[in-house]
Amino acid sequence: MLAAIVLIFVIGYLTIVFEHPLKLDKTVPALAMGALMWAVLSIGFYGGWLNVIDGHDHIYSMSGVLDDVSKEANEEGFTNALLHHLGKIAEILVFLIGAMTIVELIDLHRGFDVIKEWITTRNKKKLLWIVGIIGFTLSAIIDNLTTTIVLISILRKLIHDKNERIWYISLIVIAANAGGAWSPIGDVTTTMLWIGKKVTSVGLIEYIILPAIACFAVPFFLASNNKVFKGDVAVNKLGVDEDAVKLLSSRRMLYLGLTMIVFVPIFKTITHLPPYIGMMLSLAVVWAVSEYIHPEENFTESQKHKYSPHKALSRIEISSILFFLGILLAIAAFETVVVGDVGALRNAAEGLEAAVPNQNIVIMLLGMLSAVIDNVPLVAAAMGMYNQPIDAELWHFIAYAAGTGGSMLIIGSAAGVAAMGMEKIDFIWYFKKITWLAAAGYFAGCVIFILLTL
Repeated sequence: MLAAIVLIFVIGYLTIVFEHPLKLDKTVPALAMGALMWAVLSIGFYGGWLNVIDGHDHIYSMSGVLDDVSKEANEEGFTNALLHHLGKIAEILVFLIGAMTIVELIDLHRGFDVIKEWITTRNKKKLLWIVGIIGFTLSAIIDNLTTTIVLISILRKLIHDKNERIWYISLIVIAANAGGAWSPIGDVTTTMLWIGKKVTSVGLIEYIILPAIACFAVPFFLASNNKVFKGDVAVNKLGVDEDAVKLLSSRRMLYLGLTMIVFVPIFKTITHLPPYIGMMLSLAVVWAVSEYIHPEENFTESQKHKYSPHKALSRIEISSILFFLGILLAIAAFETVVVGDVGALRNAAEGLEAAVPNQNIVIMLLGMLSAVIDNVPLVAAAMGMYNQPIDAELWHFIAYAAGTGGSMLIIGSAAGVAAMGMEKIDFIWYFKKITWLAAAGYFAGCVIFILLTL
């Protein structure tokens, strides 16, 4: 039965990896994989072939159970284990829905167009560093994927030559991934670690800010000497979108939305409540303001639907939320099924530590693997494999490695995939031109992290 669970995961994950050739949205195999793995686990448990373990290391088994009282206790243990994992997953998904809604509200009011006003230089090298710093900083607040999409839309107005533009965009992917790694709200994986009580927001900044800066700055420094970034940008006007209608609410919604997202870690520190509670409060504030704000001159009730929070909700990628649900359920199944006297993931960690005693090397390899395999299941698996206390060096190194290692391939991160889709960046081109830059930054950050924790 355990082999069947592993087989379902392998088939499901291969289907996710090859979603483009198969022309099948990755959400479908993710949901099927999560459901089928738990179905096989349940059949195996009730048949007495598999044991399960809960979050308190209590093992439940139906094998040899004859009396009704013991049977009922073990059934309840299985049900509670599933509910425990579902509760942890729901915390992450509710948090993401709130954050995504705030970002969409900002976008509806064209708040991100304000960023264009910050870019006034025509010098290519200066422009590279300006958009890089914006990407690094902004991704720590609104996440690396959204930051990449926003900056791509801006660069399309600034740089008309696609061959030049894809250089800037590829480096923005590196900057956005690096910036998201040191913030609890900058990447799905750091959010998972934060909500899962593996790291604190202060701990993330303390341990990862310097490695993240190195991961961003080294590739930009090396790339800035490339001939592509010599001279001036060949456009008539920078920082102005002539086709966009300026809204009265753009600046206000941008600053309010970003402030309320940053408020979430502060709220958690003050109240000790889970982060999704703070995100719900922030969403309520931004939603309330959006109901009463006037985006246009002579604003009327008939125009209100264009800026409605309900419209923002309709623009959220629910498929991404469901993808995370399927993936995290699948990993939870591995965490729950017993191998030996521990969960399967914990058993794998013990085997890995025996094979490779140096934990830093293991985590660096995990980061490199995240360029090929989605970092969400990798981090979810690591959370089930290790049992270190909150803010242990291990968790911060995992956050850094999984968050930035994906930059080494264009398909290695959500930001990279978005850039690839929007600008049709060729995989081979990225591999030849950008991979070595991303790798240089990644390993520079690894070295700095290890030195800081000696």
